[in-house]
Amino acid sequence: MGQFPAVHEAVNRGEWRLALDALAAAGSESACAEGYELLAQAQYGDGDFEASVAAWEDLHDLLVADGDPVGAARAASMVAMFLMMDTGLMAPVRGWLRRAERLLEGHGEAPAHALIAVVRAYERFMCGDMVAAADNATSAIDIGTRLGVDPAVVIGRVCIARVTIFDGQVDEGLNQLDDIAIDLMSGAVDPLTTGMMYCELICAAQGMALHDRASEWTEVMERWRHGAAIGGIGGRCRVHRAEILRVSGPCDRAEEEALGACDELRPWMRREFGWPLVELGNIRLRKGDLVGAEEAFVAAHERAWSPHPGLALLRLDQGDVDSAAAMIANAIAHPFDVPSKERPPFGDLRLAPLLDAQAEIAAAAGDIETVRTAAAAIESIANSYPSRWLQASAALANARAALLDREFGQAIGRATEATVAWADIGAPFESAAARLVLGEAHHRNGDVDAAHMEWRAARETFDAFGARRWADRAERLLADMAPEAVRPSTIGATTATFRCDGDTRTVRFRERQALVRDLKGFRYVERLLADPGREFHVLDLVAVEQGSLPTAPRTRPHDDTMAPDSGRGMTLIDDQAREAYRRRLAEVDDDIEEATRMNDVGRIELAQRDREYLIAELASAVGLGGRQRTVGGSAERARTSVTRSVRYGLGRLAEHHPALAAHLEQSIHTGTYCVYTPDPLSPIVWDL
Repeated sequence: MGQFPAVHEAVNRGEWRLALDALAAAGSESACAEGYELLAQAQYGDGDFEASVAAWEDLHDLLVADGDPVGAARAASMVAMFLMMDTGLMAPVRGWLRRAERLLEGHGEAPAHALIAVVRAYERFMCGDMVAAADNATSAIDIGTRLGVDPAVVIGRVCIARVTIFDGQVDEGLNQLDDIAIDLMSGAVDPLTTGMMYCELICAAQGMALHDRASEWTEVMERWRHGAAIGGIGGRCRVHRAEILRVSGPCDRAEEEALGACDELRPWMRREFGWPLVELGNIRLRKGDLVGAEEAFVAAHERAWSPHPGLALLRLDQGDVDSAAAMIANAIAHPFDVPSKERPPFGDLRLAPLLDAQAEIAAAAGDIETVRTAAAAIESIANSYPSRWLQASAALANARAALLDREFGQAIGRATEATVAWADIGAPFESAAARLVLGEAHHRNGDVDAAHMEWRAARETFDAFGARRWADRAERLLADMAPEAVRPSTIGATTATFRCDGDTRTVRFRERQALVRDLKGFRYVERLLADPGREFHVLDLVAVEQGSLPTAPRTRPHDDTMAPDSGRGMTLIDDQAREAYRRRLAEVDDDIEEATRMNDVGRIELAQRDREYLIAELASAVGLGGRQRTVGGSAERARTSVTRSVRYGLGRLAEHHPALAAHLEQSIHTGTYCVYTPDPLSPIVWDL
């Protein structure tokens, strides 16, 4: 096992800190080829991405100096591999691949050739060059099979399958991915490759809106990752969990997974950190936390990651239809083309979510021609890439167009088709949103009872899902239909109790009373119950629990008078990361210079985007006077703390008073701003 058997054993067992301590104890003796490779593996497993890449770079330099070009080429290809997996910056990847290729000139076939081919395959795939991606993946599989480089073989097979799907051979590509999934489950490949390829399988399914298949693979990955995932794999799995929960609900669990994913992936991802941020924004948008959604979308945009269609839909929810329409039209005209494994890198598939949002926004604006155009485009995509989800999206867009065209019978038929399809898929939010359109079609067609049934079903679904603002929207539709005799203003209010006496709380609701131990989350709940409908910033709720609630409501983030958040958070990037970014900038400049000599305009544009991103990252990490900026201050900590405390408290309450716990879970919305919004048809007077 070489010079460091104890370190090898620790690395094989995943005892990363033990391995690092042993290498540190070895001192200068570990500054050798074996020591650097073990250090790279241990640093990656321990969560220090930049230190891991730096160790591979040191190994490359050492082997070059020692006159071992084949070994140095392997080290260079590993640098390229890790940069490709975790940074989304393709110019540095290309630079390290060129180094590796030059080192191998004049030498026979070696494992590094397989690694270079497979990294090149994914670099080309992420940049939209599917022909070159397939050619390189085929080479990686051939060389890897001959020389026993299993990771290159598996990654190459996944790349071939994804290219096959984008070529329109969907069934064949999915069958290939199913075969790979079986191999991954057998444990034949190392954990890092296994985790990355599970992620790829799920991304492929998500890109085609195959929710059922994505859900199945996510569950497999979730079971596998405990005790096996290393590096950023666990965080990536949590993003996929959040994506599935955003569809199936409930929103609170989806947000918890997304926040956890952001925490885990912050040390790992660079540009691709926009992926979990956008997912967090989408979830918060569904919850009705518009401020929190905007924070997440803006943060993703700052990472050079497209925040659409979520940000455009947020503008629609805020009532700014014109801005929403302009944003989504621009996003469709200039689609996201930053290299990515997580989203379709090119073609019509990446437009489908944007077109779906455009149909919704244009319908709100009464722009029937745009709705028709979007519907036809979605239908065309659904024909090329068969998916019930895409078919349902097309049906709903066509229903919106028919509704504007006063073709109510056609609107009812297409909206019903969408409602049923999403219900079968297991997408309650989408199904309920389709019911709103279906109810409107029935109402305008003169069938008030049918409209009432659809809107009531939508309200109940949104309530259970945790989409409070959407439930309120359905409630307003129902209230507008209700005769005066049953309007909320004439309904007698009921009384309930949520009173604290010492360390015990008396609760009474719907004729049942219970005593429960007081908890921090209950004190947050009590303040919300005291002022139904008022939105409290989480910092104010923390002040409530501490006995120092400000008398004036906290202003919204867009208000210039908002008090600054003085809580210190984590440094955006540390000294090691800043130095790595500077090295990447030099590598990007080299790539631009070579692309300029070759007159490769497309490559120059991609490299320039890498350069702009790196410069922006370095600038964002420095504040006034050169001080390091931080993230994750007191507001974000308070959001997480309040949400968890309330959820824990309601969980304990359910053990003693299930009906009250269920009511509060449906009526309390948490996020940056928290609010209690009971059913307006059944008002409650609280004894607190």
